Amino acid sequence: MKPWLLLSLLLLHQTLQNAIGQSAKNKRPKEPGENRIKPANKKVKPKIPKLKERESTDSSPKIYSIMTQVMDKGRFQKPAATLSLSAGQSLELRCKGNKIGWSYPSYHDTFKDSRLSIKQHDRYSQLILANSTAADTGEYSCWLLVCKGYNCKKDESKTSSTYIFFADKGELFVPSPSYFEVVYLNPDKPTVIPCRVTNPSAKVTLHQEFPAEEVKVDGIDIVYDAKKGFVYQHPKSEHKGVVYCRAESRGAPQISIKYQLLYVEVPSGPPSTTIKASSNNASGGDDISVLCTVLGEPDVEVEFNWIYPGQEYERPVIIQDTWRLIDRGIGHTTRISESLITVEDFETIDAGNYICIAQNLRGQTTVATHVELI
Repeated sequence: MKPWLLLSLLLLHQTLQNAIGQSAKNKRPKEPGENRIKPANKKVKPKIPKLKERESTDSSPKIYSIMTQVMDKGRFQKPAATLSLSAGQSLELRCKGNKIGWSYPSYHDTFKDSRLSIKQHDRYSQLILANSTAADTGEYSCWLLVCKGYNCKKDESKTSSTYIFFADKGELFVPSPSYFEVVYLNPDKPTVIPCRVTNPSAKVTLHQEFPAEEVKVDGIDIVYDAKKGFVYQHPKSEHKGVVYCRAESRGAPQISIKYQLLYVEVPSGPPSTTIKASSNNASGGDDISVLCTVLGEPDVEVEFNWIYPGQEYERPVIIQDTWRLIDRGIGHTTRISESLITVEDFETIDAGNYICIAQNLRGQTTVATHVELI
């Protein structure tokens, strides 16, 4: 081989070796975190961040406020939960809906007060109270009525209410139709002494008549609520007696009506009923009476119904229903409700079973006795 050809081959080999080594040096390991260059022609779809849905722990239906208060110059505003107005001011409330139900202080219905009027329009109902007084203090509520034919029910999700104080310097307490009121202390539920005020900022205290002293209100067993009065959370026998409330607000103090607190025993279940005839054996021409008696709570009414032998023959009888309260000692008061059926000039068609059906809010009880003709 020629020397110059051999030299050329050696130089070519050396050049190739150098090129391979340089390439190996350039291909070093990728350092952690080092950016990589992406091909320019590759399309990358932008990622839109997902909005995390707020988890709601309240599963109750949302309540929509439908009430507005009409202000001066035709302005409207949503009424607060509690409003304070001056006696003498007029009030206008509106509630959205084509059929609206309302509630307001009950005395407006009792005395058929013409100062309050309600008018239903196509899209809203309008309540107007003119020349307000302290007695108008109370809760005003409205709700949407959903009707199918003549049957309507309240839509609980579309209802609104506001409690309104109508302040009157001469009437710190909401007027009462009587000068004395009986309040029953039930051991199984709170009892309210309803001395409500017309001014929520008035200072109110509770007093017992005998012995004459202020009743301690600790905010636990006895609390005061301007919208209700004094609340006995756990009524006891020692709370019985006569009490009254005293209020002060930038002037001479005022006294409420008096409240007679009676402690009662609470019977469970339907009426506790007994029946007794004046005689179970009657002669022709006698007058016979059958008495049905129920013992129960003082403020729970009892309704009586009778089934008697001469009923199908339209036999004339006399039925008298009465009730009274009795003190059973240790501060316990019970209501005795009685129904007396009397048959005059007893005859054959009057002989048989006399059945009394007594019913209250908890159910009914049926009792019977037999009267024979001898």
